Amino acid sequence: MSSDGLLKALNDSQRYLDIVHKQHLSKSEAEWLVETTVSNFARHYNSGFIEYRKSVAEAGDFAAVEWTGQGATFKDALGRKYIDCIGGFGLFNLGWAHPKVVRAVQAQLEKSPLPTQELLDPLRGMLAHLLAEITPGDIQYSFFVSSGTEAVEGAMKLAKLYTRKSGFIAAVRGFHGKTTGSLSLTGKAIFRRPAMPLHNNIFHVPYGDADAVEQQLNIAREVGNDIAAVVMEPVQGEAGAIVPPADFWPRLRQICDEYEVLLIADEVQTGMGRTGTLWGVEHWNVVPDIITSAKALGGGVMPIGAFMSTPKIWSVLNSNPFVHTTTTGGNPLACAAAIAAINVTLEEDMVEQAATKGEYFIARLREIAAHHSDIYTNITGKGLLIGQHFVDDDIGYAVSSGLFKRGVLVSGTLNNSRVIRIEPPLVITREEIDTILNRLEDTLQELHASISTPSQPLQAQSSSQLADRADIAVA
Repeated sequence: MSSDGLLKALNDSQRYLDIVHKQHLSKSEAEWLVETTVSNFARHYNSGFIEYRKSVAEAGDFAAVEWTGQGATFKDALGRKYIDCIGGFGLFNLGWAHPKVVRAVQAQLEKSPLPTQELLDPLRGMLAHLLAEITPGDIQYSFFVSSGTEAVEGAMKLAKLYTRKSGFIAAVRGFHGKTTGSLSLTGKAIFRRPAMPLHNNIFHVPYGDADAVEQQLNIAREVGNDIAAVVMEPVQGEAGAIVPPADFWPRLRQICDEYEVLLIADEVQTGMGRTGTLWGVEHWNVVPDIITSAKALGGGVMPIGAFMSTPKIWSVLNSNPFVHTTTTGGNPLACAAAIAAINVTLEEDMVEQAATKGEYFIARLREIAAHHSDIYTNITGKGLLIGQHFVDDDIGYAVSSGLFKRGVLVSGTLNNSRVIRIEPPLVITREEIDTILNRLEDTLQELHASISTPSQPLQAQSSSQLADRADIAVA
């Protein structure tokens, strides 16, 4: 590394820090930030994000670069305001930068941001105690990590240690993360195939089909495939807010007990009130053996995940506390955020908010879908985890981009636009929901007009077209 290169890094880092410390940007500063961000992503992070992010393709001369937010709305660097209907895919249950969570993190930052690794960290103990109080059944112990996929990895390891078995049953189209172990559970070829071979002894069944789970367990018993656990999302998020049949989770509990395998509920997205109960499995009064959590657990301020279980299962970790460790997972800042997030969730009755607002939102969306049956195929979901299902990707893309142009941020699933997820902060107001619905209706009316006009065929822009738009923004 040359001295000139290091000097440039020093100067660039100082300019970036100057931006970090600014609360407000001038127009020229904001335009510089947008251009620099697009350039940095394209040249140093991942150019694919520039090609596929609708915020770049649909925001005019300057891309939408996030800057600040409050409640269910945020502003980009240029001051343009949006209603957030993605919520960080479940991060922002409490809204953007909830003041109580921010204050807790700030207070802890002034004392100690990271643990010694040797002494006992009081906040880690506090958070574990709180989770024991709010999780179903006799779940009592927790281990903290920094993400949802790490939580799933830990749950898999715990299940293997306890059962001394290696196999898992998961669901087609399920999503559990993208590190190697959790990716082996994820039920989508587009994510799995490039990293094959993955964890062996993994079997996928149709989501919501308890008979298929039992059949797979029976086959495993017959041929000697030892199954440690069944891993499912209470409601499938990435698949499009898919709600299982009413008897699915109760039957899973019964089947797992009968075949002596563990039941793992992946609550990374559904937990902390998202679906209208504190934990998704509570819709069916089921107590799993292991629960994973992340996303909203950090209150939308810090990254934190957890896997939690009963004293009996946790005994394999208690006997050797160093069999599973992490240097930064569950650090004091993250635990402070999670403690505050639990407090706010209970104090502001986020669970009831998600239930009542979700019921209203879903009912209104179903009315809209019924009036546009040539565009919609279904509306699914529970609470404020909602899926709009369209006839094809092009329609979904057009709706998503049309809403963005009208100041509403939504998103397709990770690999298609046929399903548009609605996952706003739970603090979203009824007025904001009505605004979204009105703007959706406007988008659909415009869409119908474009379909009926031969000179304006409905089609998504190609990756090359989006890249061209990104190049214009950088120029």
